[in-house]
Amino acid sequence: MPHRDSHDVIVVGAGASGLAAATALHAAGRDTVCLEARDRTGGRLLSAPTADPERALDLGATWFWDGEERVRTLAARAGIETFEQHLTGDTILQEATGTRRLAGNLIDAPSRRFAAGSPSIAAALAAALPGDTLRLNTPVTAIHPDGQGRLAVGTPDGTLHAEHVILAVPPALALERIEFGDALPADLVGLARSTPVWMGAVAKVVAQYPAAFWREEGLAGAAFSRTGPLEEIRDMSGPDGRPAALFGFAHARTVGAGFDNAVTAQLAQLFGPAAATPDILHVQDWSTEPWTSPSTVRRLADYSLFGHSLYQRPTLDGRLHWASTETATEHSGHIEGALAAGERAARAVLAVPDVLNSRIVVAGRE
Repeated sequence: MPHRDSHDVIVVGAGASGLAAATALHAAGRDTVCLEARDRTGGRLLSAPTADPERALDLGATWFWDGEERVRTLAARAGIETFEQHLTGDTILQEATGTRRLAGNLIDAPSRRFAAGSPSIAAALAAALPGDTLRLNTPVTAIHPDGQGRLAVGTPDGTLHAEHVILAVPPALALERIEFGDALPADLVGLARSTPVWMGAVAKVVAQYPAAFWREEGLAGAAFSRTGPLEEIRDMSGPDGRPAALFGFAHARTVGAGFDNAVTAQLAQLFGPAAATPDILHVQDWSTEPWTSPSTVRRLADYSLFGHSLYQRPTLDGRLHWASTETATEHSGHIEGALAAGERAARAVLAVPDVLNSRIVVAGRE
């Protein structure tokens, strides 16, 4: 059955921000479509499965903290199991001259994680949408005024029209992937092209083990390194240490031939011989994700642009709205920031009278 081509709102991106916007608009009775380029929801909410179907290891966004009430409320309402990040134990410092053990956990702060992985948040939001609202494998290729007071949204399957469009993708990615012609103001174009993508230039490495052996040695699984390839390491184990895992961040530019061996050698130096042979080593290089990072991602470094005032104001006659975590004025880069940005964009749409039952479309990927 063919889809209709006209809607109130089109949301671009089905990550946390896009899904938050789409669910708010749907709940308010607006005809909303959420377009996602990937074959899954979640965007940077991504996990690797484990032998236990109720446990997963996050390869993207992981934590939420005190004061992040949107995430906490959503998890509680959806019945999502959360647990406290492991904190107990000492920290290892790695320098060119060797390693040192430092008293206490000097990296982690009290936080919570999702037992089944952060994508459970995206799944909870998506479950609130009717089946025809969310369209996967549908990248947006162009957005421009259609000459009739609406916005035309190009996709490989044809052109859709909407009263409003919400861009729930990183601004720099939107400018590289979506053709706007000369419709956007020059200052906004410059800002969007310069705004970093949170985690975009990072590789996240997760090493899974049979047991959290480092805890038996009084270690927190926390480490700083001045030599790399992993620069910061933490305990990624699930509730009660199962599944057992360590994870670390590395600059995406260091990923290449020999990277896996360098990682396991580093883990062995930090945590002992048992760390040299993980059961599974997951390497998620976000810089190579075409629906997360633009080609310029490794050169974007001015994080002061997050939450910029230009992202708070709709453009294209008030019809185009920004809603990724990079545009949030609070908790930018966090899941909480993504939810806040999506809610803010939805409120801006709902503040405009629904004249003659006009339609809203939210365009989506994240």
